[in-house]
Amino acid sequence: MTDKVLISDKISDDGLAVFKNAGIAFDHLPEITQDQIKETIHNYTGWVIRSRSRATADIIERADKLRVIGRAGVGVDNVDTAAATRKGIIVMNTPGGNTTSTAEHTISMMLSLARKIPQAHQSMREGQWDKKSFMGVEMNGKVLGVLGLGRIGQEVVKRMKSFNMQILGYDPFLSVERMQQLGVEPCTVDEICKRADFITVHTPLSPETKDLINETRFKLMKKTARIVNCARGGIINEPALINALKSNQIAGAALDVFVSEPTPADDEFRKLNNCVVTPHIAASTVEAQENVAIQVAEQIVDVIKGGPVRNALNVPSLDPEILPIVGPYMELAEKLGLFISQYRRGRATKLRISYSGTVLDHSTTPITIAAIQGFVKSASDVPVNFVNAGPMLKDRGVELIETKLSESGQYTNLITIEVEQEDGSKNYIAGSLLTRKMPRIVILNDKHFNAVPEGNLIIIENEDVPGIIGAVGTVFGKNAVNIGQMTWGRKTADNTAMTIINIDTEVKEDVLNQLRNLPHIKSVDLVKL
Repeated sequence: MTDKVLISDKISDDGLAVFKNAGIAFDHLPEITQDQIKETIHNYTGWVIRSRSRATADIIERADKLRVIGRAGVGVDNVDTAAATRKGIIVMNTPGGNTTSTAEHTISMMLSLARKIPQAHQSMREGQWDKKSFMGVEMNGKVLGVLGLGRIGQEVVKRMKSFNMQILGYDPFLSVERMQQLGVEPCTVDEICKRADFITVHTPLSPETKDLINETRFKLMKKTARIVNCARGGIINEPALINALKSNQIAGAALDVFVSEPTPADDEFRKLNNCVVTPHIAASTVEAQENVAIQVAEQIVDVIKGGPVRNALNVPSLDPEILPIVGPYMELAEKLGLFISQYRRGRATKLRISYSGTVLDHSTTPITIAAIQGFVKSASDVPVNFVNAGPMLKDRGVELIETKLSESGQYTNLITIEVEQEDGSKNYIAGSLLTRKMPRIVILNDKHFNAVPEGNLIIIENEDVPGIIGAVGTVFGKNAVNIGQMTWGRKTADNTAMTIINIDTEVKEDVLNQLRNLPHIKSVDLVKL
């Protein structure tokens, strides 16, 4: 399959050059319609969008080859991330590319509100010299409330300190210690609404933040309060804001984003003298557009070429410097998950993944997802990857349990996966990296091995009596089956033994049945890795 990228919004030439230099074909169609995207999306491996295009569920459903959607910007409310996740498509954004431009625009909007600059400019264009109508307020000594202290919020704080403002902050994901380091007083949203002279919004749009500022909270504000939104439309309830501005419940608002964009020509916000509006241009600087275009292109190239995943919203991102260390553990975990899902199949109810030893020196999250990916892959009728593996496990009603153990016994690192079936039976497998390039299966249920997790494996459990290996070898020889490697384990307490055999070729069911019919054989399973 030839990889090709759809770029359905305008991006800078620098971003296009990244694809050219990487040898990846692309169609840059900044005027393409939603219907046209729907008809052609099946041709593309990657998709670049900004705010105009919408990655809706019906389009994603048709995206049979699509592996990644890249948003050249921060907000992804125009992407149905849940639908993309179900389809196994990575959704990524570029959180750092327009940080400075958005922070600077936010401050420009505050100053415009404080000094009524747009209104004064318009009156000058109309030939007037009307000083008395544009009395402003100073920022110095005022209280600024910042809702959301991510990258942009923090940059706003950094700059507004020079205005000698007292800064209040709300961010449920930021520690009190970090806020204090930033010189911000931690507050609730209601406290900010009551105390702030200026409020600026920098949260993502989510079910938790939709209508975060509503009619009730406008009533808490000072009549001199001014509010700015350069984040996403919908965080501030628009009808409530219009009422607050018309009734002079607050002094003013400055908006760069709206629930519906573009806004209609007769939109109420356009008509209000105490409202400053701009057409979603906070990220519209030459530098920001170049940054996000280059960043999203580089990220998509990495995904298509099998490199690290960065800034993904529905799959763990890995630092390129960490990937060579964690990658081998991920490969081992996927093989273990794939193995145990095929060994004595049944309806699984619980999947337990345990870690011990040096594997705990780094985040185990991507390793867990790799294990889940392997586990669900063998019984899936759709492609499984890091994006949709977790949701697929949940859809099957399998409970995931992770544990981290302080000791790993005789192994320097150990990954153990146990499956509990509906009937209460359990099977578990454990693997270890003997070196970075030597993954091994070291335990299967209660027996120890040194087996290579690769290719076709036959697992034979038998009574521990003489002649078993010879009888098995005879069956293989008669059927022209070549043994690549054999390792065995035994348990003297119950007089049983188990053999794991790597086979060089495909093994027919008839051969497996011949093995099952041998004396003293308890079970024969085939696992394909």
